[in-house]
Amino acid sequence: MSGTVSSGGAGAHEVITPTSYIGHHLQNLNNIGDKQISIIDFSVINLDTIFWSLFTGLVAVFVMWLVARKATSGTPGRLQAAVEMLVEMVDDQAKSIVHGNRSFIAPLALTVFVWIVFMNALDLLPVDLPHFVLNSVGLGESIPYQRIVATADLNTTLGMALGVFLLMIYYNLKIKGIGGFIHELFCAPFGSNPILWIPNLALNLIEFVSKTVSLGMRLFGNMYAGELVFLLIALMGGTATYLGFVGNVLAGTVWAIFHILIVLLQAYIFMMLTLVYLGQSHESH
Repeated sequence: MSGTVSSGGAGAHEVITPTSYIGHHLQNLNNIGDKQISIIDFSVINLDTIFWSLFTGLVAVFVMWLVARKATSGTPGRLQAAVEMLVEMVDDQAKSIVHGNRSFIAPLALTVFVWIVFMNALDLLPVDLPHFVLNSVGLGESIPYQRIVATADLNTTLGMALGVFLLMIYYNLKIKGIGGFIHELFCAPFGSNPILWIPNLALNLIEFVSKTVSLGMRLFGNMYAGELVFLLIALMGGTATYLGFVGNVLAGTVWAIFHILIVLLQAYIFMMLTLVYLGQSHESH
């Protein structure tokens, strides 16, 4: 959410400009430090993204396990009731979209939704909180960067989208067989005339690529934009004026309330598109 302007880490004694402040907070902690990298470099590992995505995943699993462990057939508590409603909602959506065996797909959709909600929800924390905590325990120098919103990293969202893509290919092969899948690639949607094989194949390949890229880019774009807005609001708190402080609190509160909708909506959209894409893999043209 909102917060005071601070450099965190090595630049703590430097004069911080709005540009350097935003740039610092949008920098991932990775294995190459401050060295320049190319746009595509598979040797770069964003350590903070890996840590926070795994952390939120474990928290999500723990919460669901805790609810299942304390579940009762009598009057449920609020948390159990909320989880039961969520499970029923996801199951109903899976039934209406996927016409086939849903023993893996429905739990997958539930896992995707809960995991993304937890990752997105970290965006509601004050933007300077990670740096404040690291500086407080003396780790500001050794850990100069820390982005806690894993879904604001394109590597995370495209990685999840790639997982959905692999499942699309798997279910196409499982349901239709190798021959049926190849036949569909070359003969749908325009027909089986040999003249149309190349256009059909090109269109189907474009469809698979566009589904995967748009699935990952949509979640990334919304969470990155939300993170950037929080940083701009935080800059208001660094003006050291009464109006700046009041504006910081009001704008941060309003945007945080609105951002709760984005947190939930983006998780829901990713889950629904996962169901739709896997459901399409069960169908033949």
